[in-house]
Amino acid sequence: MPFAAHPLLAADQRADAATHDAITLLPSRVTLLDRIAERARTVTEAPATLLLIGLLRRDTAWPMAGSQLDQVAAALSADLRGTDWLARSGPTEFAVLLDGVAHDAETAATRLVTTIADAGVEGVTACVGIAGLSRDASPGEVHRRATLCLTAARSIGAGRVIRYSGGRP
Repeated sequence: MPFAAHPLLAADQRADAATHDAITLLPSRVTLLDRIAERARTVTEAPATLLLIGLLRRDTAWPMAGSQLDQVAAALSADLRGTDWLARSGPTEFAVLLDGVAHDAETAATRLVTTIADAGVEGVTACVGIAGLSRDASPGEVHRRATLCLTAARSIGAGRVIRYSGGRP
């Protein structure tokens, strides 16, 4: 969701608020969608996949404390390869763009679920929705597919990884 321009913020501060998450300082969903569009241009030669990681809390309290989100972001960042790209996609979601096909991304997704469980944030687990990038699908559609899979994974429970394939998750 874009931020409304605040009259007291300088133009560069408003631009930064739209492109970076204020809590984790990771790129925002706006930047994520731009990055998907860029990366989709080269998927024929070098496939790429979107992982949408959704946090789950045992106590179902919302929102999560900023310090908890920072811990999760740091754990994810430490466990990613140099070519992977991490962003914040929603209040309790992180996104990772990986090189490679969606099928191979399942291994990475399972590893990241374990990383979050081991991050030391009590009661927080994760699920992942996976969608491959394609020249035929808009960035919004790729994100929608990953969100659909994440929603299905969350309905099953912690630790689930679901990959989008064809017309259904």
